[in-house]
Amino acid sequence: MWQLIVKGGWVMLPIFLCSIFALAIILERLFFYAGIKFNKAILITQIFESVRKNKVSEAIETCEKNSFYITNILKAGLMHCEESKEIIKESMENASLYEIPKLEKNLHFLSTIAHVSPLLGLLGTVTGLVQCFYTIERKAASAGVVNPSDLAGGIWEALITTVAGLCVAIPTYIAYNYFVHKVNMSTLEAERAATELLELLSQKKFRSDI
Repeated sequence: MWQLIVKGGWVMLPIFLCSIFALAIILERLFFYAGIKFNKAILITQIFESVRKNKVSEAIETCEKNSFYITNILKAGLMHCEESKEIIKESMENASLYEIPKLEKNLHFLSTIAHVSPLLGLLGTVTGLVQCFYTIERKAASAGVVNPSDLAGGIWEALITTVAGLCVAIPTYIAYNYFVHKVNMSTLEAERAATELLELLSQKKFRSDI
């Protein structure tokens, strides 16, 4: 394996670094989502039940004990439960500006690696082929005879970088799309929970006014 990397030339170094960064980002994102082990649906239902029973402080405490993006957004709205609907909505929207980017952390780097890695592989192949044909030209000019093994050997060495770039790009792109899907689903969950809480607080306030 080490000999293949060496034969690939200097372009193998940035490809190797891309693989390290991609692996680090993927593991960090997996640990991040694995850290949310509790059942979100049950937890959100528990918060809403506390609000229905006029136990807002209990709902806020539940959010603080189970801190993640949805509970942090709901907590922002609960902290202003006595205010108008517009203020509650604005509070949760402001909280989402801090929480949603946490879900997207480093995904743009993952996307960049997935797109750049095959380009680096192609660059290594092109530079390798240039060097290969330059060697063939020198041998043809000096000896007049070119060994077919020189051509074949130079070409397969040049193609190593393309293979390496694709080996990095394919799993990285798959992981990127998986995490993008997770972000979209998580954002949708947060929006639904925030809308439901807003309607619940509005109804309770309307009833109290009556």
